[in-house]
Amino acid sequence: MSELPPLLGPEDPLPYRVTKATGASPFILVSDHAGREVPRALGRLGVEETDWGRHIAWDIGIRGVGVQLQALLGADLVEQVYSRLVIDSNRAPGHPTSIPAVSDHTTIGANVALSAACRARREREILHPYHDQIAALLRQRQTPVALIALHSFTPRMNGKDRPWHVGILHHRDTRSARIMLDLLRQEGDLCVGDNEPYVLTATSDYTVPYHAEQGGLPYLEIEIRQDLIENEAGQISWAQRLARLLPLYWNAISTAH
Repeated sequence: MSELPPLLGPEDPLPYRVTKATGASPFILVSDHAGREVPRALGRLGVEETDWGRHIAWDIGIRGVGVQLQALLGADLVEQVYSRLVIDSNRAPGHPTSIPAVSDHTTIGANVALSAACRARREREILHPYHDQIAALLRQRQTPVALIALHSFTPRMNGKDRPWHVGILHHRDTRSARIMLDLLRQEGDLCVGDNEPYVLTATSDYTVPYHAEQGGLPYLEIEIRQDLIENEAGQISWAQRLARLLPLYWNAISTAH
């Protein structure tokens, strides 16, 4: 069997966008679902145009939050450019939901009965280069660092409302989670989820287990409800809130050590 041609052509963007730190920030910000680009060779994946604005394609609002937060903190920021419908950068290679055939009751036509070679090509050209950028930044750090994974979640999923304004997902690093959960609850105006609306495990997610938990780094996986950040005002407000709370978290985690 002949090898498949490259997926990404010269007109396609790189699978990552890196904004380098402008100061001595202890944070590396990552955003697995910031973009919704599709390689030209894949067309629109058999998905209707109206569905590309939905949460199935990307984390609504999180790019604006990440960009604003990076500017406020002066931290490194790594963003995935391609849609999670092409390949989910927060899933391990080969994970059953890495390249979804169906997402929230919507069939992704080009992902149905996808060959192993096509899967491997998307991993090789989109998934791995993104994670290589994160790994490179972590290797370059000469001082302690925390990985901050930014996500957003839909207010309603599978017919059920989700009341949380924000959630902190965690697995091994419960110390970081407890500190940030307390800080968020002290805000007084938030419904805060503890491993809600999702539970972080070693297999459900990829970015945090691979980059932070394997290396023993402190981390936060932050989920913000999408209706709170769907416009610029909400994105700025949440970026400002996190820019105020993250240094408090870092001070607490550093003291704990």
